[in-house]
Amino acid sequence: MQGQRAPVPALRRHGDAVGSIKALAIANARYWPSVVPVVQRELARWQEPAARIGNRALRGLAAGKLTDERFNAEVAATLATLAPRRARARATRAIVALELLFDYLDGRTELPSSDPLADGERLFAAFTGAVAPEPSTPEQAAIDESKRGGADGEYLLALCARARENLFALPAAGRVAPVAHAAAERCAQAQTRLHAASTLGDEQVREWASARGRARGLGWREYAGGAASSVLAVHALIAAAADPVTSTSDALRLDAAYLAIGGVITMLDSLVDHSADTARGEAGFMRLFDTPEQFARRLRALTREALARAREAPHGEHHVMTLAGVVAYYTTHPGAREPHSRELTAAVRRELSPTIWPTLAVMRAWRAAKWARALARHRTKTQAG
Repeated sequence: MQGQRAPVPALRRHGDAVGSIKALAIANARYWPSVVPVVQRELARWQEPAARIGNRALRGLAAGKLTDERFNAEVAATLATLAPRRARARATRAIVALELLFDYLDGRTELPSSDPLADGERLFAAFTGAVAPEPSTPEQAAIDESKRGGADGEYLLALCARARENLFALPAAGRVAPVAHAAAERCAQAQTRLHAASTLGDEQVREWASARGRARGLGWREYAGGAASSVLAVHALIAAAADPVTSTSDALRLDAAYLAIGGVITMLDSLVDHSADTARGEAGFMRLFDTPEQFARRLRALTREALARAREAPHGEHHVMTLAGVVAYYTTHPGAREPHSRELTAAVRRELSPTIWPTLAVMRAWRAAKWARALARHRTKTQAG
């Protein structure tokens, strides 16, 4: 990061905690009655199109994403609670379609390829085109190619169209779309380049991210991580497009906040998955840092930066709550109890204390309930056997 943020006064931190409690209460009051039903209908809607994919492996990938990663769409849709009620369903539909498209492409670009950068750009054209003010000529050509052929072309284009038609029916879409498109493009590039690193190496990631990171006030590693998770920035921008008073300046501040929040997500995800990645012989995002100590310093600094940017965004208390939720989710993950991560996850929590306390309590309760349900299913299965 360029420069250092001044320490946050205790009064401001307590104000964040109060704001986080209020934002959490409002989000829950809106989420369950007006967002969840839309999410459930949208997830059910895509079962049949996924089943029509001609290639068995790709059909299985799409079905698996709908089943095993539906939580991603459910969580992404929490951002729709910021949308005014009259536009909330449209924002939710756009977010769910875009998240399903992203999750599918995330798995798709992990498959072997002789030219991973070109193939990734072609595949992600449906993702970037979903939020483009007007798809560019190369982007439109890639979309048209998907429409003409490819076992999953119809599925990609249907998700793209669903996201696009709902986004551009929102009142501030015209002011938000250019920012959302830039966020989607950096997300596509980061995803493609990080997946391609196994064959092309990490230098191409560094070369791509260095100047871009400096321009956004981030180190190249933090920028690459934030870009890779920028689908969340696009979701936040879709929700902002539902509010007719949202300006382009609002969209830019929101994007800056979620670029940093996305970096925290990528780094924490790598931290808690480190042991599992190592067991599988995979090198996670942590490999890009010179030492574990450098990774720890950068993660703590990025968490502070993300908090400061979230405060500066419109509806800052909601985005501070989102950051706290992200950190609470990962720092209660089983991998956070591993020796290599225990001290660092505690330090990251302290960066957000006491703001994180309400969401941390909720997340601990959710994980305990999840564990209890899994134990009950196991006992039932054992008794039946």
